[in-house]
Amino acid sequence: MAPVAGLRKAGRAEPAAALRAEAERFLAACRDPVLLEPGEAPFVLSAGHGIAFTERGRFLLVEAWDETRSLARRVTGIEEKQRGRLVFSVERFGGREGRLTLADRAEPAAAPALDRGSRAVLLERMRRWLARQFPGWHLRELSAGMDLENTLSPACPRALLTLGQRRLAAVAADAAHAPQVLAQGLLWLDYLRRRDGVDARSLALFLPRGTETSPMLCLEWLDVEAALYVYGDDGVEERAETADAGNRIRELARWVEPPAPAAGETARWVHELALEEGVETVAAAPGEWSLRVRGLEFARWRRGGLLYGVPARRRANRIEPVRALARELALIRSADGPDPRHPWRLARPEAWLESQLRARLELIDPLLLPAPVYTQVGMVEGQDRNVADLMALRRDGRLTVIEIKAAPDANLPMQALEYWARMAHHASRGEFARSGYFRGLTVRSEPPRLVLAAPALAFHPSTETLLGYFRPAVEVERVGLGVEWHQHARVVLRVRGAAHPEWDGGE
Repeated sequence: MAPVAGLRKAGRAEPAAALRAEAERFLAACRDPVLLEPGEAPFVLSAGHGIAFTERGRFLLVEAWDETRSLARRVTGIEEKQRGRLVFSVERFGGREGRLTLADRAEPAAAPALDRGSRAVLLERMRRWLARQFPGWHLRELSAGMDLENTLSPACPRALLTLGQRRLAAVAADAAHAPQVLAQGLLWLDYLRRRDGVDARSLALFLPRGTETSPMLCLEWLDVEAALYVYGDDGVEERAETADAGNRIRELARWVEPPAPAAGETARWVHELALEEGVETVAAAPGEWSLRVRGLEFARWRRGGLLYGVPARRRANRIEPVRALARELALIRSADGPDPRHPWRLARPEAWLESQLRARLELIDPLLLPAPVYTQVGMVEGQDRNVADLMALRRDGRLTVIEIKAAPDANLPMQALEYWARMAHHASRGEFARSGYFRGLTVRSEPPRLVLAAPALAFHPSTETLLGYFRPAVEVERVGLGVEWHQHARVVLRVRGAAHPEWDGGE
């Protein structure tokens, strides 16, 4: 639908009958319509219900409702008409002008308007939350603007409150951006410190109920005074108790070694495939074999059966097609492969880097034992962490957690800290030995070492800032690899904590 020629200004009257006809035509063409008003949650107009139009003289009365609220606005004209979006000018009580938008959530072209609407809702909710939770404080700033220079996202509204000499930073997030809320809060704190020359470490975080476990696990290990609030669909917030964070960690699943070749025909196939060039067999889950080429899984042995395929899986009845797939993958997924843009070569770069480091753990630490090495230990099934990880043991029994990222990611330190906190919890309770990990070896109960491994140029500029909030108990190190890591893994950067890096002259 083309834009209306010469967009009409708010307040310019149009015939109420024409406005009604335009609105009804738009709704009839929608698959998932909603009504949006800035600062308010959308009204979902399922199957045409929840909205009514009434002609009232020179304006069109629009009424919408759901189970808990209602809205009535006087529409005077159309400001914008686009594919998936119809924007009305409205006259609110007291003669104030405003906007009202009908949008189709099933239409991709409407996504920007829906995103802006959602952010406006979150911004206004945050204003109310701060007023209720911090009475007497002065709201100095409230913003959802983008600030690329300081890595501040418009998806996470932020605020500054003051009470005398006291300062409080606050950040909110919706469900889609809840994983970013802690990193955004710390970056906002740091920005305010640099801008105003005042070091304050008080932080309030607001996020949807059910998404609070990750920041709860991290806050214990951060040098910040934080209050965590959760809210529901009704927008009502309450303070979350962070003291029970450890109770949210599941016990470790008992480790079972994958089968030997004598366990059956498909188990024998796994060990035969491991002889193919480029193929690695990884014990990736209790009792399971993952077959990979430079990190990309092409087959998995589970419960006596072998599934194979990239990405679609099917059950293997013969070894030959699985072997053929492995050979094709090894040809394509190589540093000098015939097609550098092939999807198989580009897929899962973190897994490729993990494969390189798994084979060369001495690059990380010469005291690390080459085996056993575990991945994705103790994580919730189905959770996509968007990073690769390894857990290994030093010769002195100290655990080391290695978080791997192949591209810049501002949230890497927080993702790593959450996983590290889980492993520290298990180590302190002696769960690794009881659950069959590192069989025959001594695992010390102290917190693990944490290594962030990435190409040296791929560490996000905000990494140092976030690491600066880690407590001393989190022994963290950054290990940077040279740009040629696909061919040959070489460490060119090694930095402890939040220190500024000094580059190897060979890079």
